[in-house]
Amino acid sequence: MGLVERVTKFGIVRAAALYLGLTAIAWCALFPILWAVSGSLKKEGEVTEPRLFPAHPRWSNYTEVFTLMPFWRMFLNTVVYAGCVTAGQVFFCSLAGYAFARLQFRGRDVLFIVYLGTLMVPLTVTVIPQFILMRIAGWVDTPWAMIVPGLFGSAFGTYLMRQFFRTLPAELEEAAILDGCSPWQIYWRILLPHAQPAVMVLAVLTWVNVWNDFLWPLLMIERKSLATLTLGLVRLQGEYVARWPVLMAASMLILLPLVVVYAVAQRAFIRGIAVTGLGG
Repeated sequence: MGLVERVTKFGIVRAAALYLGLTAIAWCALFPILWAVSGSLKKEGEVTEPRLFPAHPRWSNYTEVFTLMPFWRMFLNTVVYAGCVTAGQVFFCSLAGYAFARLQFRGRDVLFIVYLGTLMVPLTVTVIPQFILMRIAGWVDTPWAMIVPGLFGSAFGTYLMRQFFRTLPAELEEAAILDGCSPWQIYWRILLPHAQPAVMVLAVLTWVNVWNDFLWPLLMIERKSLATLTLGLVRLQGEYVARWPVLMAASMLILLPLVVVYAVAQRAFIRGIAVTGLGG
């Protein structure tokens, strides 16, 4: 066997092993979701049976979700909370990222390192101080408690936008300065339109984080009229412990908007991950 044939055979075996490994990983990640979809179409007695596809799908489980919980009200609440926080994160993180990446001021790097160090603080450490601040402000059990704490940016979002702004060529900024643009005009009209991939990554990650958040709504919200979908799902589980098919149907309905968001933003999201270096 010649050298070329051995190299070709090795390449085929390596590619086959790679695809086999990726298929196994993808199956491990997708199987719980597939099992939940299957369980949402089963009867109560069939959930524990080791059978993936039910013999007679029960679509009425999905209609029961709307009768057992105010789904559309909770859906609207979650969309409003996630939309407001995402818009705030994109604006303030991109503004701070631009300042740390492009503007020169004393103590810039030290301030950025200190700000980035807040990522090391566990979430549970800041929950109690934030709750006390919300109670002092009188915002407990109000929409403001769900929107304001995450509205003004985050260390991760600022780091993400800073890294992307640093990759943009300096000629863009120099040409804008020669045309008489102010720092705000450079940020808003020149650099931010070029940062769409990073903005999309930050927007999708923030949306998913707020959409799936459970701890903060549990502490802040008591009224059902202000509850989120995750909070409603947990309360539904507490009231109807044995209704696993209905709970799985509710979970699939909550997951569906996230799938739609990712499907719409898939290309820009993947491109932003590659450009910012988050994928390693």
